[in-house]
Amino acid sequence: MGPEAACPRSGPLPSLQVRTWIEPVVASTQVAASLYDAGLLLVVKASFGAEAFSNHSASPSPGGPLEDQQQRAISNFYIIYNLVVGLTPLLSAYGLGWLSDRYHRKIAICVPLLGFLLSRLGLLLKVLLDWPVEVLYGAAALNGLCGGFSAFWSGVMALGSLGSSEGRRSVRLILIDLILGLAGFCGSMASGHLFKQVTAHSGQGLVLTACSVSCATFALFYSLLVLKVPESMAKPSKVLSRLDSVSGTVGTYRTLDPDQPDMQSVAGYPPSPGKAMPSKTIIALFFVAAITYDLAVVGTVDIIPLFVLRKPLSWNQVQVGYGMAAGYTIFITSFLGVLVFSRCFRDTTMVMIGMVSFGLGALLLAFAKETYMFYIARAVMLFALIPITTIRSAVSKLINDSSYGKVFVILQLSLALTGVATSTVYNEIYQLTMEKFVGTCFALSSFLSFLAIIPIGIVAYKQASWLQYGDSTEK
Repeated sequence: MGPEAACPRSGPLPSLQVRTWIEPVVASTQVAASLYDAGLLLVVKASFGAEAFSNHSASPSPGGPLEDQQQRAISNFYIIYNLVVGLTPLLSAYGLGWLSDRYHRKIAICVPLLGFLLSRLGLLLKVLLDWPVEVLYGAAALNGLCGGFSAFWSGVMALGSLGSSEGRRSVRLILIDLILGLAGFCGSMASGHLFKQVTAHSGQGLVLTACSVSCATFALFYSLLVLKVPESMAKPSKVLSRLDSVSGTVGTYRTLDPDQPDMQSVAGYPPSPGKAMPSKTIIALFFVAAITYDLAVVGTVDIIPLFVLRKPLSWNQVQVGYGMAAGYTIFITSFLGVLVFSRCFRDTTMVMIGMVSFGLGALLLAFAKETYMFYIARAVMLFALIPITTIRSAVSKLINDSSYGKVFVILQLSLALTGVATSTVYNEIYQLTMEKFVGTCFALSSFLSFLAIIPIGIVAYKQASWLQYGDSTEK
């Protein structure tokens, strides 16, 4: 299933159409990222484990002071690391988005990929030369100064939106997420075995980090030499009124373009006072929902690695890889969910389904005492990816395609900035509560997930009123 790329000529050559697909870049980048994430956790754990053990004359029993000291050291490392990863893109990501809108779409993809490669090289050098873990802060800073994930994913979403029609955009963007998830699943499944394979020969994580560097290198050169920007499939001059059965948004995105307020009354039903919502208000509500939901997701994702390493789960290296792979299965189930739900539900309904799915899963995770309970909780989160991706799709239908880069990067930076604060707060909460109730953070995430439904509900209610008004005027 390939992207819907439009070409200037009828009957484009298949090879040229294939070159517009962003999937190879996404797949190789995510394999590199999943190997890097697992390698980072295991390398940091090994480093702080050796340090903690050297401070004790005898090894305490599992779950004792040594394990607690190691957990706090890992948690503190990730507090600083996530701050660097989250804050440094603020210096460059918006500029890259502006440049990609103004000059070339690939700017927002190639520059961040250079940063990804440099950060992966940093971990490889740490393993090879046995540098202190603090050097990884510098590698993360280089990554962020090149735009980081915020700029990269905004560029990917812009290309995906350009190459798809409005009616199929939710499916198109979730397809890219599916590729991301499948690549992450494969990388995570292999990560524990790759890390464990070489520990007795050449140092922990050498093959793992080398593979990550190789995949990041491939992604960079593919995007530079092979990838082509697709032609836009949007028709901004067309202002015929219609109801998009997938998105549930009335009118074309041009008529709802916040940069074109005078077009609101050109076509379609004239909005009645108190029923129609300005597109900027809709976008703001979508942003609030996305940020609140992302707070829940980021907090959970950041704490899970720490949670599985200590009692009651106490996973080993291979189990850590399998657990990370399980997290990527939601990309598959979320894709299937959008494929089915988009035929009968509006975007707002799909978003709420995903939020409920994650909220229930996080609540179950808070009380997981055995490995099988962990996997049950992850299974309940099967639609957790739908909200953010669907919100991006809905927002893209409300703006001009010439603003994709800026709007997407603003959304991504908002998520990144709140994610940094969330990571710090959640790590602090985890350290304070891990000996009393280790699932406190997951219970908090569940609450935030359900809270995020409120702004989406407001949009859904207003859109339903608008649709009802439109139907009545038509009669």
